[in-house]
Amino acid sequence: MISVVIPTLDAEAGLADTLTALVPAFVEGLIREVIIADGGSTDRTLAIANQAGAMVVGVPAPGRGAQQKAGAARARMSWLLFLHADTVLEPGWEREVSTFMQRVDDGRLKPSAACFRFALDDVGAKPRTVEIGVAARTALLKLPYGDQGLLIPRTLYNELGGYADLPIMEDIEFVRRLGRARITQLRARAITSAVRYRKDGYVSRTLRNQRCLALYMLRVSPDRIARIYAPAARAKT
Repeated sequence: MISVVIPTLDAEAGLADTLTALVPAFVEGLIREVIIADGGSTDRTLAIANQAGAMVVGVPAPGRGAQQKAGAARARMSWLLFLHADTVLEPGWEREVSTFMQRVDDGRLKPSAACFRFALDDVGAKPRTVEIGVAARTALLKLPYGDQGLLIPRTLYNELGGYADLPIMEDIEFVRRLGRARITQLRARAITSAVRYRKDGYVSRTLRNQRCLALYMLRVSPDRIARIYAPAARAKT
């Protein structure tokens, strides 16, 4: 059974849709709890979470690494699913997830994690090009970002020590510890809001993301990367 952990900061724009996509899995009993790890929202994020019956965990300072770590610490189920608050899982995702979990639980697969295929809720060539690039990175490098979601057994998550309290790149840091051989990409899509791409420009945002990844791979500290590329709004979901 799954505990879903969603880090939030002023996430009212997308949170309701994210939670709605989880309802079929609740009905089937696959998801047993949703934990909103909030970094100090001042909009209707907490009201939406409370109306949905989610558990709210307050985190003193925003930052997805710290928020996800705090949420996981309160989770009670044997599997954890980390999602961003502006990401909607496409209909039918629960069937593929259930099959993956069963194969791990009964030993047909070694303990491992899964991510979803990345998609943007926009039309045209630019979002499709970004999606192709993300698919290539995930297939070749096994480096899914957090907006692809991460499904992982609690035992494996604990063995790895959980998410690090980093200002940026917490998702890449964690999956690198997880290792290439323990990551499976599912066919189901995680459809993420394209608002930031439209606001910043597809080319500009893509290049910024690639520069962040390159700097991290060159062992530049996440704190320095955050100072260069990540304003206070980075933690908003």
